[in-house]
Amino acid sequence: MQGKVTWVDELTFVGEAGSGNSVVMEGGRKNNGIRPMEMILLGVGGCASYDVVSILQKSRQEVISCHCELNGERPDETPSPFTRIEMKFVVRGRKVKETQVKRAVELSADKYCSASIMLKNAGVEIVHSYRIEEV
Repeated sequence: MQGKVTWVDELTFVGEAGSGNSVVMEGGRKNNGIRPMEMILLGVGGCASYDVVSILQKSRQEVISCHCELNGERPDETPSPFTRIEMKFVVRGRKVKETQVKRAVELSADKYCSASIMLKNAGVEIVHSYRIEEV
């Protein structure tokens, strides 16, 4: 995996992944890009969401939509790494079985999501929950 981050001006940067996709990052002064720590939070949510949806699809659950609500806690001092991340998956579908959602979330947390496992191994407390909404 490769990437490149290029300074644009002031505290604005463009990150380009090896895939060719890019994102604007900014330190928060102008608010014209995502902050790097926000990218980490969204990255872990995206990684886990990919797992959950994929596992539910493979178990033939009729999922209409899924989103992951994230809350990251950081201390006020510098450096301020995440100390705790709460992830709440909201799965909407038809007759989606709770046992399958629980299993998908657990498999993502314990086996598949490289991002959350990496953060957990670095000492970040990661808490998972879910809610199912019948359509």
